[in-house]
Amino acid sequence: MQFFPAALQNLADQFARLPGIGGKTAQRLAFHVLSLPLEDAEAFSQAILEAKRTVHTCERCQNLTDRPLCPICDDPTRDQGLICVVAEPRDVIALERAREFRGVYHVLHGVISPLNHVSQDDIKIKELLKRVAAGTVREVIMATNPDTEGEATAMYISRLLRPMEVKVTRLAYGVPVGSQLEYADEVTLSRALEGRQEM
Repeated sequence: MQFFPAALQNLADQFARLPGIGGKTAQRLAFHVLSLPLEDAEAFSQAILEAKRTVHTCERCQNLTDRPLCPICDDPTRDQGLICVVAEPRDVIALERAREFRGVYHVLHGVISPLNHVSQDDIKIKELLKRVAAGTVREVIMATNPDTEGEATAMYISRLLRPMEVKVTRLAYGVPVGSQLEYADEVTLSRALEGRQEM
């Protein structure tokens, strides 16, 4: 027995396809969209279509942009010889919030994950190698997540970069600021000890 009109059920089903959205949340979102004035619902749908039509990857770093080069690659004050490699565009936003990094980025759009059928050919590694082969890059910072897939991807890329005589570094790991040592896991504490610095 169908409880909702087909169009409402279809809308909820579409929301449920989004990552992190379960069935109940999808229904709440569908009901919310239905409660919007028609103009707001049209603006919402137009925003989705406009983003799909205009947003694409940067020619150089593969970050999302609506121009040939993203604002970071196009910024003459950024150090083009220092590339920070991240898995997803949202990682760029996280690093930019720190306001410490003045180099440029390279977005892989994923990590190597055999269990999810993602190979090295499915992510933007060739584009990174092409940038480094141009000869203007001094250092590549691997900033993939410190999980199994992120580590495997970082190791794979570092092996490919080794013959190019470019310095390859990895983000330091350690105990988060504001946390307590007693709650840190063994791997985090081990990495924190390995990455210790002189004061």
